[in-house]
Amino acid sequence: MTQKSLPLPQMFASSAIAACTAEALTLPLDTAKVRLQLQAGGNKYKGMLGTVLAIAREEGPSALWKGLEPGLHRQCLFGGLRIGLYDPVKSMYVGKDFKGDPPLHLKVAAALTTGALGITVASPTDLVKVRMQAEGKLPEGVPRKYPSAFGAYGIIARQEGILGLWKGLGPNVARNAIINAAELASYDQIKQSLLGMGLQDNVGTHLLSGLGAGFFAVCIGSPVDVVKSRIMGDSAGRYAGVLDCFVKTARQEGLPAFYKGFAPNFGRLGSWNVTMFLTLEQVKKLFLSKDD
Repeated sequence: MTQKSLPLPQMFASSAIAACTAEALTLPLDTAKVRLQLQAGGNKYKGMLGTVLAIAREEGPSALWKGLEPGLHRQCLFGGLRIGLYDPVKSMYVGKDFKGDPPLHLKVAAALTTGALGITVASPTDLVKVRMQAEGKLPEGVPRKYPSAFGAYGIIARQEGILGLWKGLGPNVARNAIINAAELASYDQIKQSLLGMGLQDNVGTHLLSGLGAGFFAVCIGSPVDVVKSRIMGDSAGRYAGVLDCFVKTARQEGLPAFYKGFAPNFGRLGSWNVTMFLTLEQVKKLFLSKDD
């Protein structure tokens, strides 16, 4: 991130633009990840590339971008809030008189806070995105349950109640707060360490920092991510809640099930973080140049 801070509206806009760009470019990997995570038994989908090819072959290439509409809704809200509020919340935690680079634990605390706040607002968009991604190929003549994102919001609200739009909020808050902390705090820390080693604040530094952020995010957040996807994709009521999903998954499929889709998840989050942070740095520079 650039050293000079932007006003909150510009920071929110920069974050939303960067998050939406990353979402659009990497969504096929996310679709593959969701299908692998929802696969309870069986071996229809194997690996990131195999899952991508299977979806494209059976449902057409456009199926890899299922959920793009709610995905962009999500990133405008969640991406704008979690990233846009990170620096102000971090400054609040360290105090206005603090000088220098904040300690890591306060960076983590700030990212946990903004991740939890952001996804609480944006959770319905996440739910709709998962439901649309989970819907596979249908028999000819059978209409899709969710024809569009806006239609899906209404269908879920009518069938499951308004609060149904926040189904899975608990694991979703846990997952996104944890992953946000892993992404933002590690990116911040890695970048500052690289700059301290004499590297320049340029694309190469942003690339290395983004890859590191993606790796830490997947290692830490994958188990919660699997449970979140399963609960949100569970329109049949298979799981009674977060703990029930954890227990049933562990009992029926073993602990490795919590890292199902690890490769596509890292491929997704690694490429997502690189794209997002590279875009964010450039958009921020554009705003800063206009202010000079």
